[in-house]
Amino acid sequence: MSNVYEQSLKAINEIIEISGIKKGGLLVIGCSTSEVAGERIGTTGSPDIAEEIKNAAFDAAKEKGIEIAAQCCEHLNRALVIERELAKKLNYEPVCAVPHPHAGGSFATSVYHSMKGPVLVEKIEADAGIDIGNTLIGMHLKRVAVPVRLKNNEIGNAYVNAARTRPKYIGGERAKYE
Repeated sequence: MSNVYEQSLKAINEIIEISGIKKGGLLVIGCSTSEVAGERIGTTGSPDIAEEIKNAAFDAAKEKGIEIAAQCCEHLNRALVIERELAKKLNYEPVCAVPHPHAGGSFATSVYHSMKGPVLVEKIEADAGIDIGNTLIGMHLKRVAVPVRLKNNEIGNAYVNAARTRPKYIGGERAKYE
């Protein structure tokens, strides 16, 4: 299990570094613990694997001063677990659901039970994201998502995708950009 923690910490720190996400920024994490265990997504969720990945995510977020959103599975329409205070600050409306391993997934459940005041929201606009096991986090990123190829692209048996976001380019041929 310590290998899952270490792999997760490396991958999460890598996307934080590459994306340039600032203190207070929001990182969305989607995770299939079934895929990490080498099984098909949604078949054999693992609370133990979820706990290791959650611990890595919380450690990385605390060190960098960023916020974490955990994506639930399709049975909760990919709702997200975030802190109630963050939802209030960003004007995200909470929904009535509580994740559990068979509706939400093991990772979202672990995050929910570890937050001070967790709520579920339907959508967010995250600054960056990491997708462990092809859970499809793209819908929760800001409008211009840029794929990131991570060196640390495996956790257990799961493939890891990541993305950062950037402001839109507007203005045409006369515009100048940063």
